[in-house]
Amino acid sequence: MTSPAIGHLRVDGATLHYEVRGEGPLLLLIPGGTGGAASFDGVADALAADYTVASYDPRGISRSPLDDPEAPQRVERHADDAFRLLELLSPDAPARVAACSSGAIVALHLLTAHPERIERVVAHEPPVVEVLPDAAEHRALLARVQDTFRREGLMPAAAVFAAGLRRPGADPADVRADARADARIGARAATELPPQAAARVQRTMADMPYFLGRIVPGFMAYRPDVDRLEALSDRLVLAAGADSRGELPYRPAAFLAERFGTELVHFPGGHTGLSTHPAEFGELLRKVLSA
Repeated sequence: MTSPAIGHLRVDGATLHYEVRGEGPLLLLIPGGTGGAASFDGVADALAADYTVASYDPRGISRSPLDDPEAPQRVERHADDAFRLLELLSPDAPARVAACSSGAIVALHLLTAHPERIERVVAHEPPVVEVLPDAAEHRALLARVQDTFRREGLMPAAAVFAAGLRRPGADPADVRADARADARIGARAATELPPQAAARVQRTMADMPYFLGRIVPGFMAYRPDVDRLEALSDRLVLAAGADSRGELPYRPAAFLAERFGTELVHFPGGHTGLSTHPAEFGELLRKVLSA
């Protein structure tokens, strides 16, 4: 893996850590979850053969500290952060954007707010559940997650959240086992993984309370401007995991693609295909970006 150039950008209420590789037109990678810029380590070098690839830690995640750790988190503010990076790194030309999960929600808002700065967006499984006909059920899920977080703590709340994302009929015991496995990985990281991987796992686990307590409720309550997205759908690629069919994060992308009359592009793996199938994911992403 090539060592990227590291930069820091001061934005309203935070300082963003960002990384740049390669040369050519700008490709901004917006991570989801708690992975930060490191989420794209498996694909960034290959993409840098064609693009100036910029990835970053969203505000409050990993190496992008907030001025006020208790500040509420809104999609609009995060999208403005991404816009500031575009202005810094590609002031004279529109850019391409690829984003996953909660980062894909940011990318949708970025497209509707600043279409003149965007050439193409690939949005992989943005969980904009408010567009779905059964949105009320998912609001109830988020309320249960936050209630469990307050009463029982992080890992029980994460298990409730993970169960709500699974396709109907999934075994709850599997969800609990996954949550316990995540906790064990975090506990082992300091001693059993290579230093760089251990640091990444430790950052991911440290960011979980912020992600579950602030990002999830704010982002999954966001409703995109669907009419405006439809008008811009010629530069929007909606994507989902080939193994995600039936799961909650898959459904909004499928719903919007059907409404817009556009193709839903299936990437290898599931919701976390970027991590589980990086080579195949990166190759398809390169093809989609240049189509």
